[in-house]
Amino acid sequence: MSEKTMSEAGPDGLASGLMKKGVLASDWLPAFKAVPRHLFVPDVIWPGRAGANRQDDQVVRSEDPELWWKTVYTDAPITTQWDDGKHTGPGRGRTPSCSNSMPTMVFSMLAALDVEAGHRVLEVGTGTGWNAALLCHRLGDMNVVTVEVDERIAATARARLMAADFHPKAIVGDGARGYGKDAPYDRIIATCSVGSIPGRWVGQTEPGAVIVAPWGPVYGGEAVARLTVTEAGVLTGRFVGSSAFMRLREQRKNLPPASDFLDEDLWPAGGVESRTTLSPDDVGEWIHMFAIGVQVPDMFCRVSDVREDSYRLWLFDRGRTSWASADYTSGETSFRVVQSGRRDLWRELEAAWRWWYQQGQPDFDRFGLTVDHRGHVVWLDAPANPVPRWAPGPRARNE
Repeated sequence: MSEKTMSEAGPDGLASGLMKKGVLASDWLPAFKAVPRHLFVPDVIWPGRAGANRQDDQVVRSEDPELWWKTVYTDAPITTQWDDGKHTGPGRGRTPSCSNSMPTMVFSMLAALDVEAGHRVLEVGTGTGWNAALLCHRLGDMNVVTVEVDERIAATARARLMAADFHPKAIVGDGARGYGKDAPYDRIIATCSVGSIPGRWVGQTEPGAVIVAPWGPVYGGEAVARLTVTEAGVLTGRFVGSSAFMRLREQRKNLPPASDFLDEDLWPAGGVESRTTLSPDDVGEWIHMFAIGVQVPDMFCRVSDVREDSYRLWLFDRGRTSWASADYTSGETSFRVVQSGRRDLWRELEAAWRWWYQQGQPDFDRFGLTVDHRGHVVWLDAPANPVPRWAPGPRARNE
């Protein structure tokens, strides 16, 4: 590898870029320098793209060392495992199951964690080990516990950590259970997303502790929640930015297939047809999906028939009672909707989106989350202003 490649696409270049973004602060800079990302990235990887879920073709270090190096020191996520390790052949698998997170996300979440000397931290999701190593450098090995459910991932991460001379307590186990033997913790950070904060995490903290975790509804859209534990054991706090993490294995969505609702080849399958002026393309941003999903918690979506200027958006409910489709074509101002079942899912989506629009199109930082005896309550601007949940509406009828 050339010296030019090493210098331009390396730790210094990435650090400079992260500092310009305001992501990498001076308190985490020593850890960044002492814990090079490349020590925690395997030789076969699938580089992602910032702000997108798709993955590019795999990069193999022995075949293209310069590309591998550039990939590692790009501010983007890197998939390191597919399909819980069941996919072992060339190319990518179906579902990513382990990654080295985007550096911007790593240091944004560490900033939100707001650790201080002497804090004890539980990390849920060891992954490649990079985040655990950064915490060890900042707080000392004895103050970091990291839990990983996948035995092979855990073993590989432990080997990388030891090779880099970091020795946190590395546990193989279900992250939803935390690790009670070393509780209480001052901080808990999850490198996987959840739709429900596990009660055991709260039970392994004391008042004043902070939990930082990516959270999102079934429909989609996700953000990092920074939650503080109150004297009453209630969690509350704001979302600090969008995120896109793999789900905690215990909470994977496992959504029913479209075939449980209809044979797509027979669409419109007797469904009720109508028109809408709300474009399916205007409800597809991450924040739109978050706002819709919070208000209609049992609805999920898929996309099919994707072409250069058109696609079909599908809506389903987890109860398998209803479906809807909305056809988008670029340049159109009216869009065909077809629905079937007990519920009017498109009307529920429209109501949720319009509520968000009427509130001034809030971004994630105006939303917050409280977890108490009522469950999980998402609010806007203040805990006293909970986001409404729309009751299922009756199926649309032909006029």
